[in-house]
Amino acid sequence: MPRTFYAVLANSLVAFLTNTFVWFAVTFWVYLETESVIATSVMAGVYAATVAGSGFFLGSLVDRYPKRRVMLFSSGSSLVLYALALAIFVSTPAGQFADASSVNLWVFVVLALFGAIAGNVRAIALSTLVTILVPEDGRDRANGMVGTANGVAFLAASILSGLAIGFLGIAWMLSSAIGLTALAILHLLSLSIPSLPVSRADGAEAPAAGTDVRLTSTGVEVPAHGIVEYADGIDVRGTIRAIRAVPGLFGLIFFQTFNNFLGGIFMALMDAYGLLLVSVQVWGALWGFLSLGFIVGGLVVAKKGLGRNPLRTLLLANVAMWSVTTIFTLQASVVLLTVGLFTWLCLIPAVEAAEQTILQKVVPPERQGRVFGFAQSVEQAATPVTAFMIGPIAEWIFIPFMTTGTGAEVLGPWFGTGKGRGLAMLFTVASAIGLLATLLAMQSTAYRRLSERYQRPGDEAGPIAIAAHESA
Repeated sequence: MPRTFYAVLANSLVAFLTNTFVWFAVTFWVYLETESVIATSVMAGVYAATVAGSGFFLGSLVDRYPKRRVMLFSSGSSLVLYALALAIFVSTPAGQFADASSVNLWVFVVLALFGAIAGNVRAIALSTLVTILVPEDGRDRANGMVGTANGVAFLAASILSGLAIGFLGIAWMLSSAIGLTALAILHLLSLSIPSLPVSRADGAEAPAAGTDVRLTSTGVEVPAHGIVEYADGIDVRGTIRAIRAVPGLFGLIFFQTFNNFLGGIFMALMDAYGLLLVSVQVWGALWGFLSLGFIVGGLVVAKKGLGRNPLRTLLLANVAMWSVTTIFTLQASVVLLTVGLFTWLCLIPAVEAAEQTILQKVVPPERQGRVFGFAQSVEQAATPVTAFMIGPIAEWIFIPFMTTGTGAEVLGPWFGTGKGRGLAMLFTVASAIGLLATLLAMQSTAYRRLSERYQRPGDEAGPIAIAAHESA
């Protein structure tokens, strides 16, 4: 792997750690302050809705501007938003934050979560940099390393967020996030990162390693000192055409969208469920251990790859994930929950790396930022719908059903009763639906066509069409 890739990965690890740390800590803190399941589900919905709405725009930024500039913009935005959130916190009387309808509470939450969301552009940029920096035969392993980095960030953030909220408080948590973000910016300023894949004209001198380059209309590389602009600019219809040109690619995106629709249930309610079983300190530390699953899964992909057909690997991993989650909350046991979540998290890097590897091969490099952004927007669009809906559904239907309703009478003797068992029932039903959908997808025409396209020899992206554009 090129040295620049490792440097970018390390920098992104710090940013991922910081943003995940903030997201976890704020979620824990809001639930403990308000004791409201609806509040945490609304937070999850705001987060997912913003990710869904911003993906295509952020992908366009990644395609149009030098990668380092985009990543600096990401970290700079996070820094400013975290600082504003800290200012709101220290200037607001503490008692106001216990009220789930408090305006100051939600201003604080939105600022902190948007600071974390600003880091999403890094994930898109990093996926395109794998294409730029890593040869095709090593991209699945590079994507596995990205999954490992996400796992390390998840592990550290899980432990630190629980400890920070339990022992130090939200102000110290935000101060730490500001410091880590500033360090990431300083390190990124020292790096030179390519903006486009290298494709030299005959006789042209290769640019210095790590130098931003762009291609002129004649195919000759020149330094990229400003905007790297493609001939078609930000073009929604062009991106749709690029996706439609690959048989089955829309099918993959919509399959992942449906999975995220169901996954929104877990995103919105898992913290509430876990905090009914253990304290916030234990829950944060437990997520630290569980995050080893991300690392283990990422390392396996980094070492073994994804096989000849990453799409088949993706679907088999989903079968295993949904099978596990149908049973991991059948009893109110933190041990059963831990085993199930660990297995589930081990499989996530394979699913994510498989999708990235497929897109990196079948989508032309000059369109990858927009296609990755489009996929993120569409796939994440389902999650806020679920997150906004599922809090009230859990609070008003499933929890009463398993507390004093028919479910408690019929299923209670073996499934258990109470608030936690209502949430567990939701997890089990969602997982059974996910398993059925995956088995059907494996028999679909879209699966067969995309598998054939990926395995076709020499099906790398076509020529890069780029217009020369001097910066002002």
